[in-house]
Amino acid sequence: MSEISLLPEVQVFLGREHGQFIDGRAITGGDVATDVVNPSNRKIIASVHHASPFDVEHAVASAHEAFTGSWRKTSPARRGELLNHLADLMQQHREELAQIESVSSGKLIGLSRAFEIDYTISFLRYYAGWATKIHGRTMELSLPSAHDERYTGLTLRQPLGVVAGIVPWNFSIMIAAWKFGSALACGCTAVIKPSEFTPLTMLRIAELAIEAGIPAGVLNVVNGNGATVGPALIAHPNVSKVTFTGSVPTGLGVGIAAMQAGLKHVTLELGGKNPAGFLRDFPVDRTVEGIIEAAYLHQGEVCASAERFYVHRSRIDDVLDALRKALSTLKIGSALDESAQFGPLANSSHLAKVMSYFEKAKAESGKFVYGGLAAEGEGFFVQPTAILASSQTDTIMKEEIFGPVASFLPYEDEEELLHYMNDTRFGLTASVWTNDLSKALRLVPSVEAGTVWVNMHNYIDPAMPFGGVKSSGIGREFGEAFIEHFTGLKSVIIRY
Repeated sequence: MSEISLLPEVQVFLGREHGQFIDGRAITGGDVATDVVNPSNRKIIASVHHASPFDVEHAVASAHEAFTGSWRKTSPARRGELLNHLADLMQQHREELAQIESVSSGKLIGLSRAFEIDYTISFLRYYAGWATKIHGRTMELSLPSAHDERYTGLTLRQPLGVVAGIVPWNFSIMIAAWKFGSALACGCTAVIKPSEFTPLTMLRIAELAIEAGIPAGVLNVVNGNGATVGPALIAHPNVSKVTFTGSVPTGLGVGIAAMQAGLKHVTLELGGKNPAGFLRDFPVDRTVEGIIEAAYLHQGEVCASAERFYVHRSRIDDVLDALRKALSTLKIGSALDESAQFGPLANSSHLAKVMSYFEKAKAESGKFVYGGLAAEGEGFFVQPTAILASSQTDTIMKEEIFGPVASFLPYEDEEELLHYMNDTRFGLTASVWTNDLSKALRLVPSVEAGTVWVNMHNYIDPAMPFGGVKSSGIGREFGEAFIEHFTGLKSVIIRY
């Protein structure tokens, strides 16, 4: 056991009273509170008060006042500087933030450091760089002249206003930063609603934002039940855009509510039942490495992770035998155990959901290659699991599990492989694995997904737009594409 000790400042933070962060200061108190549970041992580490209707109103009013006041007066260059200052402070508080995240979400401490903090810093710096590069265009117009007048046209890109960001529990820092970083770089202000399972880290980051010099009201945080606080944000007349990451059913509800509340702008990054297709030429050992990379990062609690795996029939037995051996060597342990390779699931309800899919697989004659049981430990532990499905119509091949469950099916030829990969209502990510570049480049355009990786999976970069097709979402996050979704286009025609 190599479990690290919590920093004194983390212990002090966890012992504080928690609630909201509005207009530059912490707001505590309220009639209802939710306990935050450490997934590694099921112990309560903090309690967070829910936002009241007044708190939601206060947060949006603060964001709107900042949008029309202090933030509007802040130059693009200064907005970029402030986002970089926040990134600097996150770097200084790296270990503190990583520990808060790990005891809240069950994410292994190494992942919290590298993904939640280091990746978030990279994203914030990327957004900071775009703050000074948002522009419109000028154009020659073809209007006929009656009295020798002339016309010039131009477009302006202007911030939308207050952005409501609704964040899931799996990457509570990084996904939140995608939303408020985009908003702030474009001149919008933000109200972030974290998951009730992982509300703590964003409260600390909001404090650091004030320390970085970001004006009060520009970044606000409200906590509480998604069934009450989320709808209140969406319906508020001063919220101009809603950006949501989460499940397809919830995302559909968010999108409908946003439309009904005045045709608000929406970005929806929803779930996936992402496929990975391994061509016949790909070696067995590298196939197993690719499966582990694609399926088991953060216990499979990654929206981009692969859950459906297609291996050529001539290779399937060898691959599954090697995978069984590899999974048996993974060390399962606490999120704060630096030697652990596989941590707990994020919460009790999610553990119950994953376990229910094991029963469905058994009922449909799925063959368990490895796993399928709860793992030892006080927390929400489950074994990394691999299942050979009986057919493409099995539940485990159709429904998103969002856990460490890889489902396999053999295929005969590349035409069948492509059919299997696209046979889903989802379309977030996919990957193709082959040593034949020609085959890869021929397959990629036909794969129905917002992101297609070749010989890799789960890799994202700030410069690459990210989002889904079909039921996996609307809009794109990061890359230059984010600007289109956080600004509005205004046309101006001048006669002279």
